[in-house]
Parts: sequence; C-alpha cells; structure tokens
Amino acid sequence: MKLGSLKEGGRDGTLVVVSRDLARAVRADGIAPTLQRALEDWTNTAPRLNALSEALNAGIAPGAFDLDMRQLASPLPRAYEFVDGSAYLPHVERVRRARGAEVPKSFYSDPLMYQAVSAGFYGPRDPVKVPSEAYGIDLEAEVVVVTDDVPMAATPEQAAAHIQLIGLVNDVSLRNLIPDELAKGFGFLQSKPRSALSPVLVTPDELGEAWRDNKVHLPLLTHINGEWFGAPEAGVDMHFDFAQLVAHAAKTRPLSAGTIVGSGTVANEDTSRGASCFAEKRTVETLETGAPITPFMTYGDTVRIEMRSRSGEDIFGAIEQRIEPAA
Repeated sequence: MKLGSLKEGGRDGTLVVVSRDLARAVRADGIAPTLQRALEDWTNTAPRLNALSEALNAGIAPGAFDLDMRQLASPLPRAYEFVDGSAYLPHVERVRRARGAEVPKSFYSDPLMYQAVSAGFYGPRDPVKVPSEAYGIDLEAEVVVVTDDVPMAATPEQAAAHIQLIGLVNDVSLRNLIPDELAKGFGFLQSKPRSALSPVLVTPDELGEAWRDNKVHLPLLTHINGEWFGAPEAGVDMHFDFAQLVAHAAKTRPLSAGTIVGSGTVANEDTSRGASCFAEKRTVETLETGAPITPFMTYGDTVRIEMRSRSGEDIFGAIEQRIEPAA
C-alpha cells in the first residue's frame, strides 16, 4: 500500500491511503489520524489500512477523491528521528581521493551515520528556502526506510522485520558550510537544513522483486532544471543494507516508531550513470580535470527526484522543488 499525508489537521497532517497509480486517495483518519499514530500501533493499523488500499485500488472505497500532489505534505511532516547513513562507499572513496585522503578501514565495517533534522520536512512540492546562494546549495537524492518500534541492540536480522515503509528523500546540503563544521569535530548543524520526503511512502510488497536483501534494486532518477542529472542503481554498490543501518542506529538505544533511516547519496562505481548530488558530480570532475566545473544550485533552479519500476510505473511520486531565497 501507499500512504501519504494531506496538508490539513495540524502539523502532522491527515493520513491518506493513495492508489497504486497515485491518482486517487482516501482519508484514513478513521483508522489513525496521522501516519505517526498508525506506525505506533502498526500491528493493528496495517491490516486495516491495507484493506482500505485494496478497496481504493478496486474503485470501491467510499470518500475517494482525485489527488493533486500539491495537497500533500511529506508523509511524515515531522518525525521523532531521522538518521542518515552513507552506505554507498564509491561516493565516500571518490570524495576522499579527490582531496588526497585515505578511506579509514573502519568505514568498511562500521557505517557512517549522523543525526539529521527531523522536526520538520518540506512537502514534496514545497520550495527549498535558503538564506544565501553562497552557502553552496546541493541536493542529495536518497532512499529511506521508516521503522516501527525497534528494540535497543537489535541485530540486522531482527532490524529487518521492523522496516515497514520505504520512500525517497531530498536531503538538502549546504556544502560551503560543511568544512568548517566538520573541522570542529562535532558534526553537522547549520549545513544540514530541512529535507523533503517523497509524496508517498510504500510498504515493501509494493516494490515486488525490486525489494530484496534489504535494498531497493531500481535506479534513482534526478533531473535538474528539466535536464537529466543521474540515475544510479540504488541496489548496486550499497555496502551496508538497510537492516544493517537500522541495527547500527539502534546499537545503544531503541528507535521510536516513525524513525527514518536514510541510505546516503546513491552512487555507483560506474560514473556514467550520473550523480545524485552536485558534490559527487564535482568530485568526478576534479578527479578527471583537476578542478570542479559544475557550480552548486542557485535561486530559481529546480530539482526532480523519482523512482520508477522496470516497467515504468511511478512508485513514490516525484519530489519537485524550486530553490528560493528565505524571507
């Protein structure tokens, strides 16, 4: 099934079930008022939501309506936790090689992960507001999973059973602020503003054979200003799968229902598949020519991130955003 949240009913939106073709929706607030509440009682709410999804796709759900993507907030307009990994080591290796640094051996056995902004997400059609173009505005096209309650010290095998939903994220980064923040040795803060989730999150069964080994085996497609930017394969070169990432996050603390876990920028060894962020593209240019060529994003630029099945069906809906100055 596919789940989203309407921009109504307060900060957490109103839960809706969305049809497989993303054309129709029905309010599900009779089952749970919000997606967060549904995840907190997932054992009971999931079967009822699935029944409503089947009725919607059969054209017999009472109260169904035509869906305009602009009506949607992010499926989780805010979350208790968003932790973002960096599971695609080709990206990490290239970035370090471009600055003449070695990849520590621990990176191959212990995932990179940081605590991202979760107090609010942009809607999938909302503009990205940035105070200054000088900050180095970048997108990061990623896959995310959402969990129910995960116990502390869960193994990867146990963690896999707690992955309930899958989606996409535009993890906005301000590249020119990152070096000074990392130099403090205390992680990201100002360089990581709000992100945007895809219009819907889907249960793993919606992906069919594309969901296996706790990875999504499909290309992640990005366009900038209507031009193809990249379509790396999300199931290729992902060194740590999502079960491993969830277990890593839960090593010393339980994860609350509604926790979002990101894959990090999707990147392949094969650079002909393009990039999922400007930092990756600029790194490839540096390795090839000695210096980056492509500038970061500026006001008025647009980004579109989506994922389609092998037969062309839109799975999550597209994140479509315009970069705008903050008021």
